[in-house]
Amino acid sequence: MYARAAATTAALLGAGALVLPTATATAQTPAPSTVKHDQPLVVAHRGASAYAPENTFAAIDKARDMGFRWVENDVQRTKDGELVIMHDDTLKRTTNVEELYPDRAPWKVKDFTAAEIARLDAGSWFGKKYAGQRVPTLKQYMRRVSHNHQKLVFEFKKPELYPGIEKQGLRILRNEGWLDKHHVKSKLVIQSFSADSVKTVHKLRPDVKTGFLGTPSVAELPAYARFADQINSSHTTISAAYVSAIHALKGPHGKPLEIFTWTVNDAPNAKRAAGFGVNGIITNTPDVVRKALREG
Repeated sequence: MYARAAATTAALLGAGALVLPTATATAQTPAPSTVKHDQPLVVAHRGASAYAPENTFAAIDKARDMGFRWVENDVQRTKDGELVIMHDDTLKRTTNVEELYPDRAPWKVKDFTAAEIARLDAGSWFGKKYAGQRVPTLKQYMRRVSHNHQKLVFEFKKPELYPGIEKQGLRILRNEGWLDKHHVKSKLVIQSFSADSVKTVHKLRPDVKTGFLGTPSVAELPAYARFADQINSSHTTISAAYVSAIHALKGPHGKPLEIFTWTVNDAPNAKRAAGFGVNGIITNTPDVVRKALREG
């Protein structure tokens, strides 16, 4: 995730989106296991991405094997309209796309079909043992997360590049069983750096828990609280006072606003963030954070 400037309050108050017919607004109640226990929650960023290639099955399986229930991912769209799990808007950093398609620079996700992306090796860049890992489609990924009994912080990455991606992503989540009451209540958060994208998700599925990625000013927080349940800020940009300001407000479901901070990969910063009272810590090294939190 890359930091971006927060949208202005005026921009936040604009609106307009279609509503999926299956949704009705319901009050959100966090699962009992996530309210008082294991606070802050530890979320494996792109899976356990310090130990396996990010956003692959190997990464979420590694998180599962390490005992972590929450994982985070990034979603983008191919040339032919398939949603795939990829952080960058280019395939260059985490696949062998340059080798397979040397004449297709700058190797943007949106310029390749799903079949072309399915050919790519998304593991060798990380280590030989991961050769042959693939870029999952969103459908494949959701089935693996379900198989692993995991929970998901789902990010629409650069949605401005992919008009309508929110409605499409929600449709896939619904088809995969992730928009029933059980999942919506305790297993899913949808976030984005784009305030407009978060607003669109909230309008399409007002029952789904949403998060805005960024650090709006305290004065802007009430505007965000109209459509976001979480303000998910970089750990380098927050303080105890800022976290308290977040918690003092109620989100669209009538619950106190939350904050999942990112990307915390060492013990001192994990303890610092926990001391601020954050609700969750997103990390590439979930084992390091878990150990730090247990040490107090």
